[in-house]
Amino acid sequence: MRTRPTHVTLAVILQVRDNRLCVLLWERAREPYAGRWALPGGYLGERETLEDSIRRQLAQKVDVREVAHLEQLETRSDPERHPSEWQLATAYLGLVPTVADPSIPEDTAWHPVHDLPPMAFDHESITLSGRERLRAKLSYTNIGFALAPESFTISELRAIYVAALGHPVAATNLQRVLVRRGVLEQTGEQRRPGRAGGRPAAVFRFRSRGLEVTDPSAVLRPPA
Repeated sequence: MRTRPTHVTLAVILQVRDNRLCVLLWERAREPYAGRWALPGGYLGERETLEDSIRRQLAQKVDVREVAHLEQLETRSDPERHPSEWQLATAYLGLVPTVADPSIPEDTAWHPVHDLPPMAFDHESITLSGRERLRAKLSYTNIGFALAPESFTISELRAIYVAALGHPVAATNLQRVLVRRGVLEQTGEQRRPGRAGGRPAAVFRFRSRGLEVTDPSAVLRPPA
C-alpha cells in the first residue's frame, strides 16, 4: 500500500426521470469491480482544486452545463475502501432539471436510486448519502429549483418533490409553504387543462435559481 493516499473526486448526479429519482452511473470495464456500476469521477490532477477536478471528470460523462447545482457532499477516508490502494474520495452532489436530457456515453446510464445495480467500492452508500442530503435540503432551502424546469404548475412541482422525497406531498400544502417562504412566484401565465378538463392551472417559477436557506427549522416529513 502507498505511504501516502491518492485522491479521487466523485459525483452523485441526480435527476427526476419518469417520476423516479435517478442517479447517473457508469459501468466499469476494468478491475477492480469490472462489470459493476460506479459514480462518475477520477483522480485529482496536479495543482487542481476539488471542484475543478469533478467538473473535468463530469465533462467526460455528461454536459456539465446541464448541472443546475453542484455542492461538496462528503469525504471518505477509510484506508480499506479501495482493495488495492489507499484512496481518499471527495464526493459532490449535482442536480439536473427534469427538462434536461444530456447526451451520455454508451457505458453510462441513469438508474433509479431505490433500485441500484451492484456497485463498486462504497459508491452505493455515497449515492444514498447524496439522496439524503437532497431530501434534507428540500425541507429548508429552495434547492427544488435545480430539479424543476424554469416554469411549472404546482401539480408538476409536486410530482418532482414526491419522487425526490419518496413519500406523498399534498399539492395545496406544498404551494402554501413555498409561497409563504417566498420561494415561488407566479409568472402570470396559466396552463390549459388536459383532456380530463378542469380549471386552468397557474404557472409558477422559483424566485431565485441560486441556493438559499428559506427556513432552517423546517422539515418535510412523510405522513404519519
